[in-house]
Amino acid sequence: MSLFDPIRKSGQPITFSKAIIHPVLISCLGLITGVLIKLLDLYTTDIGNIFSQTSVWIFICTLISVSSNSAVRASVNVFSFCMGMLVTYYITAEMTANVYSHSIAYGWTVFAFLCMPMGFCIWYAKGKHWLSRIISIGIILIMLVTSTVLFDKIRVSDILFAVLTSMILFKK
Repeated sequence: MSLFDPIRKSGQPITFSKAIIHPVLISCLGLITGVLIKLLDLYTTDIGNIFSQTSVWIFICTLISVSSNSAVRASVNVFSFCMGMLVTYYITAEMTANVYSHSIAYGWTVFAFLCMPMGFCIWYAKGKHWLSRIISIGIILIMLVTSTVLFDKIRVSDILFAVLTSMILFKK
């Protein structure tokens, strides 16, 4: 029994092969996503801008986290996705001779590493405990605050992703 069981209990234990296959598949999804997002950055304006915002990535990481079997699995899955996405995003940038800021690349890498403990915490947002509600509200607030701090304003897409994230977190 875990200290956090009253908040949300882990699902049934998964087999060793699934414990390996799931993060690999999620990492592959991240690899594909990285290429697609970089191509959207290159060939579209509005869609590329949306995927440069943190709210979309918090939404995706929340979806991956709460769908995972346990908090530890959520941490591994979110990190696998984010690192896969970042690797191919910047490889695609290099291959297309696209200019990018190294400080932004470092910032997104820090984001990916922060996703590990955040994925762990976010997994508990789907529980039935009052702490789950506080975590859920915190996720939505973080989405909106980071949009304001990093991009100086809350955009329509930020509100859309906050609503979608709320639907995932508060749906029974």
